[in-house]
Amino acid sequence: MTLSQQIERGMEYTDFVALMEKQVADKSAGEMQAFVDLNAHRTRRLLKTHKPSDELLAAVRRIKRPQTWLVLTEPWCGDSAWSLPIISLLAESNPQITLRIVLRDENPDVMQLYLTDGKMSIPKFVAFAEDGQELFRWGPRPEQAGKLYQSLRAENLPHEEIEEKLHLWYGRDRGQAIEAELLALLNGL
Repeated sequence: MTLSQQIERGMEYTDFVALMEKQVADKSAGEMQAFVDLNAHRTRRLLKTHKPSDELLAAVRRIKRPQTWLVLTEPWCGDSAWSLPIISLLAESNPQITLRIVLRDENPDVMQLYLTDGKMSIPKFVAFAEDGQELFRWGPRPEQAGKLYQSLRAENLPHEEIEEKLHLWYGRDRGQAIEAELLALLNGL
């Protein structure tokens, strides 16, 4: 199957959220259950409260030709819980954009195309033009969050403490770093 076929078979955002909510309801996420539960809560909150900046919305609305936005992720991914709702809100603001979610663990061949430093880090957001040409990629997290993550790892902190500090940063940032980076990418098109 070609990459475009795999993307086309990807989920719509509402299907991804439904999958997450199903995993919350039936407790089917195994050892990742606590993460899925927390991410579902974050996702619900962001979808209700986050309003993309006017400048970012204007950049998205300037897209006049069809684009496909691919996000590789999983319901348990904490970084995704902070960025995917924002990406979804942006995609909804322009009918020229088709957002597709592809699960990393079910599509390792696709993930291999978008590794970060040789790792299967998610989320990975890739935009394609109508002809399949890649326009840009982003992820797995904003640059500031990536630097924080690396510095916390360098301190040899336990994973739980790293995650707590990283998500505290996300909460305080309120999507501003993600928006700034996405705006720069869109303005560069």
